[in-house]
Amino acid sequence: MALHGESEVLLTPAEVASLFRVDPKTVTRWAKAGKLSSIRTLGGHRRYREAEVRALLGAASEGAENPTG
Repeated sequence: MALHGESEVLLTPAEVASLFRVDPKTVTRWAKAGKLSSIRTLGGHRRYREAEVRALLGAASEGAENPTG
């Protein structure tokens, strides 16, 4: 998918799930809950922006390294 002359990498639920080490259904639940935005393909499948996923993954790993409480 291209936006304003730049290509945007989109990930499948399975690819996102492997990055977070969770089930793909968990990724879908996150999208439904608004924790992660998704794009729908013409066939109705969800795709996720790689940049957003990487940012969320970075935030999650920082939280795991510096637990508070």
